[in-house]
Amino acid sequence: MTTHDRVDQEDEAGIGSMATAPGGVLDLLRVAAVALDVEGRIALWSPEAEQLFGYRAAEALGRRADKLLVHPKDRRAAVELFARVRAGDTWAGIFPVRRPDGSTLKVEFHTMGLRDAHGEGYALGLATDEGTVRRLETDLAVSGFLIGQSPVGLAVFDTELRWLRANPALQQMNSIPESQVRGHRVGEVLPGLDVEAIEAAMRHVLESGEPLLDQQSIGRTPADPDHDHAWSESYYRLEDPSGRILGVAVSVMDISRRHRETSEISEARERLAVIADASVRIGTTLDLRQTAQELADVTVPRLADLAAVDVLDSVVHREATPRVWADGSARFRALAVAAGYPTDAVHAADPVGEIARYEPTRVITQCVREARPILVPHVTEQDVRRIARNDDAARVLLREGVHSYLAAPLIARGSVLGTLSLHRTINPRPFDEEDLTLACELAIRAALCIDNARLYARERDAALTLQRSLLSQQPRDLDGLEIASRYLPAVSAAGGDWFDVLPLPDGRVGLVVGDVMGKGIHAAAIMGQLRTATRAFSRLDLPPAQVLCHLDEITPSLGESIATCLYAVCDPRTGRCEMSTAGHLPPVLVQPGGEAELIDIPTGAPLGVGGVPFASVERELAEGALLALFTDGLVEKRHQSIDVGLHTLVQLLRRHQGPLERICDQVLAALHGAPDDDVALLLARLRRPRLPETSVVTVEGG
Repeated sequence: MTTHDRVDQEDEAGIGSMATAPGGVLDLLRVAAVALDVEGRIALWSPEAEQLFGYRAAEALGRRADKLLVHPKDRRAAVELFARVRAGDTWAGIFPVRRPDGSTLKVEFHTMGLRDAHGEGYALGLATDEGTVRRLETDLAVSGFLIGQSPVGLAVFDTELRWLRANPALQQMNSIPESQVRGHRVGEVLPGLDVEAIEAAMRHVLESGEPLLDQQSIGRTPADPDHDHAWSESYYRLEDPSGRILGVAVSVMDISRRHRETSEISEARERLAVIADASVRIGTTLDLRQTAQELADVTVPRLADLAAVDVLDSVVHREATPRVWADGSARFRALAVAAGYPTDAVHAADPVGEIARYEPTRVITQCVREARPILVPHVTEQDVRRIARNDDAARVLLREGVHSYLAAPLIARGSVLGTLSLHRTINPRPFDEEDLTLACELAIRAALCIDNARLYARERDAALTLQRSLLSQQPRDLDGLEIASRYLPAVSAAGGDWFDVLPLPDGRVGLVVGDVMGKGIHAAAIMGQLRTATRAFSRLDLPPAQVLCHLDEITPSLGESIATCLYAVCDPRTGRCEMSTAGHLPPVLVQPGGEAELIDIPTGAPLGVGGVPFASVERELAEGALLALFTDGLVEKRHQSIDVGLHTLVQLLRRHQGPLERICDQVLAALHGAPDDDVALLLARLRRPRLPETSVVTVEGG
């Protein structure tokens, strides 16, 4: 191939690359071309002229234009215009043209004179339908008005995603004139936008032809570089009448206010959801640490990235009034720490259970001393040193990126119990007044639960102390009976369970177990009175049923309560055992060979009901037989039938032999770790008493 051939091919390729598909403005106008010679005859006739005027080329070529196309009344004007054009003038305007069917068509002409190589003059007329021109002018005017006056931002991009147009509204929105964006990609002039998402949407529209409506994005522009704005964007593919793809049009609306209001509504709902969640999750028990942990867990990660709950040490010691020391410092005990994600920041908080003393200048001390919340929206290095317990903890918080902090006091019944401390590290938004209000609301709710737990613990301690003082001392073995017992108070509150071993005349032994309904000091006090009364009645050497009858008569005078009781009298010498129950669970009898059973006793009514007689049963106990008396706390569990617990107890006593102390421990270990109710267990094993030695005197006589 020669160089000349290659150049020709390149020229042809260049010309081809400049060619465009039909569908431009001229095609919309359907411009017709007509050339007249010096005599006014039609010399050239385009296909568009056939469509516009209605005459085929064979019908028009060579004929005088004024006689073919002009009505007789307009021919004079047509001849004059033709002469002016031949003389070198140009003319543009509307002239009526006669069509083959005799109708008249208003045509807009643009005429000019032409010369050929021989100097011959021609007249060229470019013509189009006047109605079509008016419609196009109107469309262009309306389009321009809409683009220029629209309050909605409008942009046009070519198929390479380069900016072509930006209307005034969009220029104002971005604070960049159209001249500075034209020919550039979005990211080149507006890097603060979500460029990747915007260009992905435009590519999708270009490829699929499907519009994308109300696509929301958030970013910043030079118009307001310090604040995020939200926009609603709609994308459309632009095509000409022939279907050729021209680019993408984008309409943009600033919806920052709506987005902000929606966010505020969403945040308000989230705050309400947190409060509702807190009302369910905080205070599920009366345990001080559990309540504090529930508070910390509720706040992360929805409100904070790291939360810590610290109370004054005097609260843990259950002093009547929580206090700050005279010098303004305070001793805190950490009760709970929670993080919304794995982070070393948890190590900056006080270790749970340990005591830390904070100086008066520390934020946490200031919070409890002044009984007010403290908000540090933007934490500095100096602030961190007032927040953290020591320099090492401060370095950890700084390394983990803590940037916002607030402390809310735990206030209940007019006393400050401690603080809820919240930190933000990965959440970029600083704490604000709304967050502070929410934190204080959670702190108030939790503080009441913590104070209830504190007061309840004080009452439980008092009730337990009273109950233990009223309970029988560890029973000693009596002649003929081996004794062992256990008492286990409930985790939540001590109640009125008791047991007793009573020496009776003639070597007999009274075995008692009972349960006063209710919890706390009141139940313990009634239990003590019933125990004392039982001891007194037992000295009268009455049968078990009569003892219960007397107890039933005095119970109403002890307070508004009822109680259950089982009373048994055993005679180790004969093995005879008489039993009666007032609404209490029956005892378990374990034979020396290991067979075990619940003794069938008429249940009777609880003490305090009144008017119901009590019955007794009598059983013969073999040597080595074991009798187990217990309260319902041993065998009763939530969501489980008491029959299951009774069956389990019988099986345990059947399997376990040996010393009674070991049997007690094995039974408690198998049935309870942290009982919901008090547990009393009394075991008695029969062993024959030693008979007194007798002297035999032999008298010899003769």
